Amino acid sequence: MKRRRVHVWITGRVQGVFFRSYTREAAQLIGVGGWVRNTRDGRVEAVIEGEADKVEMMMEWCNEGSPMSRVDRVEATEEVYMGEFDVFEITR
Repeated sequence: MKRRRVHVWITGRVQGVFFRSYTREAAQLIGVGGWVRNTRDGRVEAVIEGEADKVEMMMEWCNEGSPMSRVDRVEATEEVYMGEFDVFEITR
């Protein structure tokens, strides 16, 4: 089973619209680990790890976003899978 780690930055109306909470909920439902946080420049940043197909599902979710958000762009960088996350958390 192939595993994958992706570092993403999401641009748009993604702060102040519960984007992080919805992201954590989606990650828990899909079954990936990692974290999500707001950045000072108004974007949301996340690291997603897990089975490759589940990470892909999470990436699709990031492109759609939460009900009150508007996603303009998702930048993603593939990273070496580290297997360091058991859960998906909101961080600062």
